[in-house]
Amino acid sequence: MKSNLISKSETSALLKTVSEEWGIELPKIKNLKVHQILDDAQIITGKGIKILKINEDYLPFLSETDTLEKFPSITVDMGAVKFMCKGANLMRPGIRSFTEFEKNKLVCIVEESQHKFLAVGKSVVSSDEAEKMDKGEVVKNLHYISDKFWETGKTIYD
Repeated sequence: MKSNLISKSETSALLKTVSEEWGIELPKIKNLKVHQILDDAQIITGKGIKILKINEDYLPFLSETDTLEKFPSITVDMGAVKFMCKGANLMRPGIRSFTEFEKNKLVCIVEESQHKFLAVGKSVVSSDEAEKMDKGEVVKNLHYISDKFWETGKTIYD
């Protein structure tokens, strides 16, 4: 795995892009490190932040609870947990509750008993549409506990 520190101008451009995409304010960070884990995937780390970039998507890393809490969330029942942790997309029957979210936005998936973050995905419908559904796909799973990014990310410290 190759790791590089990126320049100040690249750092501020990257943070600006991620802030705009996520719709949340990120702290100013001086030194960001990019860890190339696959041809199409990187883990970006800095003081108090860990971002997963897959192709052109920037995702909050699942270990970053403070960041994850700023996103809309969906609570799933215990029956959905093992499927989510194997990369399955989130289907309507497994959902217990959710906050408001728009279509094609990042959503965090939380399990109901311990309220732990299981996955980050992109919504395929809005929360209004999900409310009216009995079945069907609600979130495309992009990053989940035990995926290859999670395993690699556990070995990276700042």
